[in-house]
Amino acid sequence: MPEPTKKDETETETAPPPPEQKTPQEGGTGKGKDTDIREMASSSDEDDTSLSTPPADGMSKPAERKDSVWSLGEGAPEETEKRDDSQRSTLFVEKPQSGTVSVGGNITFIAKVEAKDLLRKPNVKWFKGKWMDLASKAGKHLQLKESFERHTKIHTFEMHIIQAKENYAGNYRCEVSYKDKFDSCSFDLEVTESSQAAPSIDIRSAFKRREVKQQEEEPEVDVWELLKNANPSEYEKIAFQYGITDLRGMLKRLKRMRREVKKSAAFAKGLDPAYQVDKGGKVRFMVELADPTVELKWYKNGQEIRPSAKYIFEHKGNQRILFINNCMMTDDARYYVTAGDEKCSTELFVRDPPILVTKGLEDTSTYVGERVELSCEVSEDDANVKWFKNGVELPNDPKSRYRIKVEGKKHTLIIEEAAKNDNATYSVMTTGGQSEAKLSVDLRPLKISLALQDQTVRLGQEIHLKCEISENVSGKWYKNGQLVEASDRVKLYHKGRIHRFVIASAAVDDEAEYMFVPDAYNINIPCKVHVVDPPKLHLDGLGEGNTVTVVAGSKLRLEIPITGEPTPKVMWSKGDKWITDSGRIRAETYPDSSCLVIDTAEREDSGQFRISLKNEAGEDTALINIKVVDVPDPPQAPNVTEVGEDWCVMTWEPPANDGGSPILGYFIERKKKQSSRWMRLNFELIKETTFEPKKMIEGVAYEVRVFAVNAIGTSKPSMPSKSFVPLAVTSPPTLLAVDGVTDTTVTMKWRPPDHIGAAGLDGYVVEYCFEGSTKCSHSEAETNQSENLKQQGFVQASFDGFSQGISTDLSEELVEPPFNLEEADRSKLKENFIPKTDEWIVANPELTDKTKFTITGLPTGSKILVRVKAVNAAGESEPRYHPQPILVKEVIEAPKIRLPRHLKQTYTRRVGETVNLVIPFQGKPRAKVSWQKNGSPIDKNQINIRNTENDTIIFIRKAERNHSGEYNMKVEVENLEDKATIDIQIVDRPGPPEVVTIEDVWGENVNLSWKPPKDDGNAAITGYTIQKADKKSMEWFTVMEHYHRTSATINELVIGNEYYFRVFAENMCGLSEDATMTKESALIAKDGKVYKYPVYNDFDFSERPLFTQPLVNTFAVAGYNATLNCSVRGNPKPKITWLKNKVAIMNDPRYRMFSNQGVCTLEIRKPSPYDGGTYTCRAVNELGEAEVDCKLEVKGGLSFFRLLMDGVPPHIIDSYMREVQADKTEGK
Repeated sequence: MPEPTKKDETETETAPPPPEQKTPQEGGTGKGKDTDIREMASSSDEDDTSLSTPPADGMSKPAERKDSVWSLGEGAPEETEKRDDSQRSTLFVEKPQSGTVSVGGNITFIAKVEAKDLLRKPNVKWFKGKWMDLASKAGKHLQLKESFERHTKIHTFEMHIIQAKENYAGNYRCEVSYKDKFDSCSFDLEVTESSQAAPSIDIRSAFKRREVKQQEEEPEVDVWELLKNANPSEYEKIAFQYGITDLRGMLKRLKRMRREVKKSAAFAKGLDPAYQVDKGGKVRFMVELADPTVELKWYKNGQEIRPSAKYIFEHKGNQRILFINNCMMTDDARYYVTAGDEKCSTELFVRDPPILVTKGLEDTSTYVGERVELSCEVSEDDANVKWFKNGVELPNDPKSRYRIKVEGKKHTLIIEEAAKNDNATYSVMTTGGQSEAKLSVDLRPLKISLALQDQTVRLGQEIHLKCEISENVSGKWYKNGQLVEASDRVKLYHKGRIHRFVIASAAVDDEAEYMFVPDAYNINIPCKVHVVDPPKLHLDGLGEGNTVTVVAGSKLRLEIPITGEPTPKVMWSKGDKWITDSGRIRAETYPDSSCLVIDTAEREDSGQFRISLKNEAGEDTALINIKVVDVPDPPQAPNVTEVGEDWCVMTWEPPANDGGSPILGYFIERKKKQSSRWMRLNFELIKETTFEPKKMIEGVAYEVRVFAVNAIGTSKPSMPSKSFVPLAVTSPPTLLAVDGVTDTTVTMKWRPPDHIGAAGLDGYVVEYCFEGSTKCSHSEAETNQSENLKQQGFVQASFDGFSQGISTDLSEELVEPPFNLEEADRSKLKENFIPKTDEWIVANPELTDKTKFTITGLPTGSKILVRVKAVNAAGESEPRYHPQPILVKEVIEAPKIRLPRHLKQTYTRRVGETVNLVIPFQGKPRAKVSWQKNGSPIDKNQINIRNTENDTIIFIRKAERNHSGEYNMKVEVENLEDKATIDIQIVDRPGPPEVVTIEDVWGENVNLSWKPPKDDGNAAITGYTIQKADKKSMEWFTVMEHYHRTSATINELVIGNEYYFRVFAENMCGLSEDATMTKESALIAKDGKVYKYPVYNDFDFSERPLFTQPLVNTFAVAGYNATLNCSVRGNPKPKITWLKNKVAIMNDPRYRMFSNQGVCTLEIRKPSPYDGGTYTCRAVNELGEAEVDCKLEVKGGLSFFRLLMDGVPPHIIDSYMREVQADKTEGK
């Protein structure tokens, strides 16, 4: 095993105080992202020095160096290896692959993690070198994105590098962790000056085809010497050639080695500046002490090293030696040894052995569309291998058509479907070897299995062209030499070797010569398509029966669409007369239509017109009916047949001529005779020939006239009617009924007429006649009337009531007689039942203005008929008849108690409230009322009873519980009676519960039980209320309300307190006045220790603005709203400003800005192409500012005229048109 290379210089230093640390972001003004790696190493050298300084005493813990990503804290170094082996697991489904990008270009690295066994999203970090976390560098040139596919359950993490620069090249690492699982993957990024620049290593001249050149055995190379003497532009090349993964760390160490070292008093001879060893080798560190008694300690990245099988310590006099066996990549770190207050440090670099190509590539020939695999084998598993095509590195991108497969030592480049442009020289390169081979892709010979056939189709039928070739290749269709693209009308199909061209409905312009040309072959398959169409008339727009209606005097232009190929000849005729192309009636012919023109339509033009089409493919004929219509003639003068108070009835005859169109209705107008102003009475057409004008002034003369209306218009008015004056008497009185009967009198009552009119009401006339004085017998009249009433569905008992001497109350008998009889029945009733006019006796010689009148001086036992008439200035109204004869005799009314609905249930009142019940009843004459309580007479000293003719009242001023019970009421009239029962319940608050006992006490809980109260207050117990009181204060607090059970558990009592409890009973009146308290108290015993709460200091949340989600370059469609989104955090809340092309957007209605929970949104309303540009979001607070930007490109250009019409200034339009022209030039 070779010894590690040593340097001549010795570096020892005392422990200085830690300097102020600065991150790369804080060190400059926004240049941290683009700063060269060598400059960053120089600027952060002091940070690493301070972090690696050992503690001044044994109390403080040494700080860990940031660039040591594998350090796990204190403990033996074996812990690092244990973590590396146990926690490393395969989480990656797809690892990011190394790639090459030109300066100013973009590149994306993708890592995929399967979430099948993960309960939440894994934690992913991106690093450059060993320690630079790229999450803090996200911005304009670096964007980190993540997404989740629910169907495949795969997390996708992407790192986008935008507008790459030369200093972005180097080694990157992606780490993923989830709980105790961990995985990591390294990859390289190479940035070339331009895409045409040749690679730094000439692969073609370095080796021959299908030969594997291995690196010759070379003597041990000191990388430190190479880096010291090399130009900085050669650092990346040396790093790749010698397998250096942490170039940044080496450059920082190299700078520290060049610093002047102070002479040490504790070390006679210190460590070398750096050591180098191959992976798996052994390294020896040795120092010589000036004082051998000084205690010496070894450190690795600030962690003390303990003796183990890996780390061996030796003492030889003043020499102290440390051996590190089986060096791994985790041992690549900074080491130092301390003696008292001084220390001596060095760097150990572990180098990977070069990767050799053990089996090279082979030349391959294939056909287009075949799968191609180019394979080689290298000396180690999962080695870093780069593939090249004609000297240009191939990207390992999932979207690329080139796929790289790694199986242990075997690396394969796969092309799924080879193409002509895949002809090239492919090469593979490792750190220790390279190989190349040529790939040749040719076309297969093409044969036509089925050629296209010429077709002749009718217009509207399907055009179906089909051909078959020997190879499965795509192709293009041409029509008359012009390329045909697929659309909604034209369908292009390609399945295997068959190609089809389909047009579902053939059109005239589809007639052409078609041709199919396979891609990549110099061959075409032609055919011709001929489209024919017989003539046809399209009469869909005409009415039923091809009828066209035209108004007389107007112009008719009837256009009939026609089709046919070739264009058919059109001829018009009416009867035996042909219509020419001139005159008042003429025909006009066009390629796709024919017009019949009538300049001024007359009624004689009505009739059938014939149109005929004819061409070489056939002929078509149709008849069109022309109908000329006009407004109707005016109707004759109307007749007024009936006049009322403010209305009349008028009739008229339809007009003699309807103008050729059916009469749709009529308009009515009226006016006062002395006026010349006519007023329209109806705004909707009346279809009948009768009408009833209303709202006229009584006593004023009026005239009316009529207009006829059809679909064409309104006729002239008819002649006015004869004048008429509205005047009418009132309607008959209503609800005539018997109010009372004695042995010599009959009292009648009624209601005023429904319609009194403008003449008012002067009074009423009451008339009567005896039943025996009529010229027809009463029995026959009554029988006829009863039969008529039965036919109308009324009860016969109402007629017999008075004959039996039973009166009826007004509230039940106020029904309009004669009970809605039809007019014929009323006339018949008057003829058969009502006496002659000269037999009626006027009961009141003078008019009465009251609606109640008593007829006196009547003989006992006689029967009379009664009628009432209303009188005003127009005369007497129609009489209102009582429906049946009235017997002049005092009647007996059976008793009937009308018990209110709320008394049919138990009547409940509280103690002390007033009870006042009114119970109406019926019964004549002289009804007797009696009361009983629970079967016994009522004590009138406690309960007041008051009776009247129509009701009885029971009154209790202050109710007591002894007033509860059943009250029985009885009403008697002679030997008839009626009874009713009322249940009264007087309730009060209940008494307290019986004994309350404490059943059990445990923890913070107490169990209580009690018995219901003896006195429930004459109402059901609805619940209980439980209260507690501390023995010290005896202040009561409610713990439960409306509790229904007789036992309860009280929770959450204070430990150490002693409690009493009491319980109230509750019913519908409320809680009991008193409560029952527990005789004994319940002590809540203390148990356990008192918890002492820790004291925390307030955390400082102040933070300068930081964009957690940057803006993304966006494409928008002109005319559709576009949004730009980003997220920012900061404390105090930053102020957000949006800029377009570095100019702030202020008070522009085309933009809307939102900010919610740190998410900033800019909405651009209906953008146009001149809205494209660079948009910037700036966040500012008192601690600093930050900004992100993106580019917006609006697709869908607008014309100069459209922009000018939209109000865009001309100078902006000119700038926009220049940009569009420049983009087109660049695209070409």
